[in-house]
Amino acid sequence: MDSSGPLSGYRVIELGQLLAGPFAGCMLGYFGAEVIKIEPPKVGDPIRNWREVKDGTSLWWHSLARNKKSVTIDLKASKGIDLVKNLIDSADVVIENFRPGVVEKWGIGPDEFKQSNPKLVYARISGYGQTGPYSSKPGFASVCEGISGFRHVNGHPNHAPVRPNLSIGDTISGIHAALGICIALLEQKKSGSGQVVDVALYESMFNLMEAVIPEYDGAGVIREPSGSTVTGIVPTNTYRCLDGKFVVIGGNGDSIFQRLMIAAGYPDMASDPTLASNLGRVEHEAEIDLALSSWCAQNDSESILNALDESRVPGGPIYNVEDMINDEHFNARELFETVEINGQPLKIPAILPKLTKTPGATRWPGPKLGEHNEEVFGELLGLSSEAITKLSDSGVI
Repeated sequence: MDSSGPLSGYRVIELGQLLAGPFAGCMLGYFGAEVIKIEPPKVGDPIRNWREVKDGTSLWWHSLARNKKSVTIDLKASKGIDLVKNLIDSADVVIENFRPGVVEKWGIGPDEFKQSNPKLVYARISGYGQTGPYSSKPGFASVCEGISGFRHVNGHPNHAPVRPNLSIGDTISGIHAALGICIALLEQKKSGSGQVVDVALYESMFNLMEAVIPEYDGAGVIREPSGSTVTGIVPTNTYRCLDGKFVVIGGNGDSIFQRLMIAAGYPDMASDPTLASNLGRVEHEAEIDLALSSWCAQNDSESILNALDESRVPGGPIYNVEDMINDEHFNARELFETVEINGQPLKIPAILPKLTKTPGATRWPGPKLGEHNEEVFGELLGLSSEAITKLSDSGVI
């Protein structure tokens, strides 16, 4: 096992495919865990061929599968299941994101290991969780973002709800799974026993819903989409500048609002007692937004951002990926790491959070399919070269 990182010494078996499970595994591997990713022989994880593909492999793969050991096992073959059982018995953590009941059908559900590996932390990621009336429903991130309530508050009133151009439900669920695993490992140190971490995509997004529940239950208010603003907090909005670029302005603190309106050339609004608190500003939101829209429309984005900085008002540009790559702060914070793919450098994002004493790191990019078969089956399970070759020839690995 790798000797660096706060999670070094922990072995993780990653059974999941696509995004939620693999992102959880990516986070654990980044901070030192030994992550053994099990993939179907010949085809591998579908993400190997998703989105932008170069030299036969998705560029995304090199980021998502970093620090992982790839082994191939046919989970529909009895000999393949035996291999998986042996790997799980040697592990501290399992991550799976199949539909509930699938791993039980294969004979590798969490109950199978209570006697042979009682310390095992078994993380399960699904659309709707392992219990409840929806548990057997297929749940992709897009669908689960909708039922969670998250999509309802996105977009503009009287238009179809919008989604970010990202599988945010999967990534957020992966983060929840990684957090749950680390919490379970802390408890494991106290009791010596493992547990199941049950992560649902829709619940991970539900966890982002802030005050939506108490506002409805306590005041009967259903929060609706509000475009680029946030309901009940003023001013916080996005404005188009003279040069066509957009800036985000967060001027909703009382003293911040005063400095903002002085910088924008509206001293009377800055000193208006009716606008001194957020409650009054909410009542006059249209008037405030009109003033700020006019200010931005008459000045280029750089001038606006400089004025905000000088007045100590939170504000910033809307960045695309090219802007991020070229930004000095992103680079100073080391948010990009470079790996080598077929002799060529490739930038991939760092994995957060940052730790000062035991930081994470990318030790190698996403591996080739089955790259670690010999190492894992030979060194870890003790299989001979002849036995590994036989399993390969029969299609089991």
